[in-house]
Amino acid sequence: MLRPAILLFLALIALTGPATAEPKKKAPLVAPAERSVSLEIVLAVDGSASITDGGLEFQLQGHAAAFNDPQLGESISAGGIAATLVVFSGPHSLRVIVPWTVLRNAEDAKAFAHKIESAPRGIQADSTALGSAIDDSAKLFENNGINAPRKVIDIVSNGFNNSGADPAGARDRAERKGITINALAILDEFSWLEEYYQENIVGGPNCFVKTAMDRDSFVEALRQKLIQEIAGLGVPAKIITAANL
Repeated sequence: MLRPAILLFLALIALTGPATAEPKKKAPLVAPAERSVSLEIVLAVDGSASITDGGLEFQLQGHAAAFNDPQLGESISAGGIAATLVVFSGPHSLRVIVPWTVLRNAEDAKAFAHKIESAPRGIQADSTALGSAIDDSAKLFENNGINAPRKVIDIVSNGFNNSGADPAGARDRAERKGITINALAILDEFSWLEEYYQENIVGGPNCFVKTAMDRDSFVEALRQKLIQEIAGLGVPAKIITAANL
């Protein structure tokens, strides 16, 4: 005769049946919607020795002021952007001071402005390596977890390339990756930088050069430049001067 405990055990097996493990579900391979934007932009600011008398700080504060602008915030709301801000000087000196950040609206833009204002400074001035800045900026798009149909490197400087990789070659390499390079030339030292940037720096779809004659015109030139980049608008002659502001 079977003991009661064994009978109970057999009854439980009959009721429950054989245990089967649930197969693990694989995570979807689709990128999250919050990481899909209309534009990825690297904001590359010149921290070289040519930027004197607090010029780097002025550039950073100018970027913060631009992102605090309501019209810029409104343009961001149309499709969202992802931005990172870097400082460059000599060859392969690129330093990220504000990492990739997704901006969806004016509030996000103001938060990004605050990140710029509070970012660490302490940049060591060196030569002006525009070619290396383009090459190193282009690498920042790789495996950043963001999906966008347009990629832009935004160079801001008051100097010409005097060290490192040839900027025209770096521009061509970036173009082959589908990256557009735009520039804002500050003409406080070299009045011919507009043409130099046009010939050696900018490239890709809808590329352009914008200029600022001095600090008074810099913030407005930068603000309009960013709005134009976010909207994906080209310029027929590719060159915009401060007189067009």
